Amino acid sequence: MPTIQAKHLVCFSGMFWEAILALLLAFLAWAYKAIRPPPPLVHGCTGPRIKLRDGRFLSYKEYGVPKERAKYNAILIHGFGSSKNDDAFGKSELVEKLGVHVVAFDRPGYGESDPDPKRSPKSIALDIAELGDELGFGPKFYVVGCSMGGQLVWGCLKYIPHRLAGAALLAPVINYRWPSFPPKLAKTVFRQELPEDQWASRVARYAPWLVYWWNTQKWFPPNSVIAGRANFSAPDLEILSKFDPSSIDMAYPTQQGVYESLHRDMIVAFGAWEFDPMEIDDPFPGGEGSVHMWQGDQDGLVPVTLQRYIAKRLHWIKYHEMQNTGHMFLALKSAQDEVLEALFA
Repeated sequence: MPTIQAKHLVCFSGMFWEAILALLLAFLAWAYKAIRPPPPLVHGCTGPRIKLRDGRFLSYKEYGVPKERAKYNAILIHGFGSSKNDDAFGKSELVEKLGVHVVAFDRPGYGESDPDPKRSPKSIALDIAELGDELGFGPKFYVVGCSMGGQLVWGCLKYIPHRLAGAALLAPVINYRWPSFPPKLAKTVFRQELPEDQWASRVARYAPWLVYWWNTQKWFPPNSVIAGRANFSAPDLEILSKFDPSSIDMAYPTQQGVYESLHRDMIVAFGAWEFDPMEIDDPFPGGEGSVHMWQGDQDGLVPVTLQRYIAKRLHWIKYHEMQNTGHMFLALKSAQDEVLEALFA
């Protein structure tokens, strides 16, 4: 028969493992709650919108000359943390002079556009094609993308080239793991990024289910742009010093939550792509249109070195490198004029 001491030992052992199990279950419950993004917040729509093929709504805003007397129709794809309210060409009189009708839209999960859990470069290109159809833009229109929106122009060039009259990529964000980049070059440039941005990019690529937790936890630095510590260069800081925050609703872009807007952006931008932009064929082999890329030589967010490589690989890209300029060059009237003249003049 077991001794009293042995009985106590068995009892203690059972209690010990029960405690371990309870702690493990508590940890798993905490982890599940921590990594699971909250559902999007629902807001009403105050402006015009269209209903897409899958039932989602896409909110948009019109700028420039009225569509009825426009010579050119252009769809503007906003950048990270921005929205349809960003009038990218607002300082230029050339919009009126050249007869350009501009439509900006809230990308899925931003502002007043419904989230898209299947968001990808292809899905956004198809959204843009539908937007052009619903607005009566005809068979062809222009696309202009800024920063993260510039990266999405690659999807338009891949999936809807037949709908494009021309395209402009303005400081488009780069995915370091696009296959055509020489591994040594991509690795060298990637390591020049801020350490927190390197890790945020890795998480978006290899563990997208952790992106929400990674960029909201307090243990170590999240993505620098989300944290408000972006690696802006001197030209950008000068532009920012003259920026009036009261001139724009800073909360509007992420009003549905940071996951459906900023975090999904990161998953799309730095995740696995189903195509390599440097393998795209010339969308205008007959010279009936043109594709332009602008890049600042002092951009602290998008590496000019890799942008130069892309431009050399794609001979049909008209590459414009702006001297002594950072990431936010489109805030300058001179840059707005240059883009408009190259595309529409």
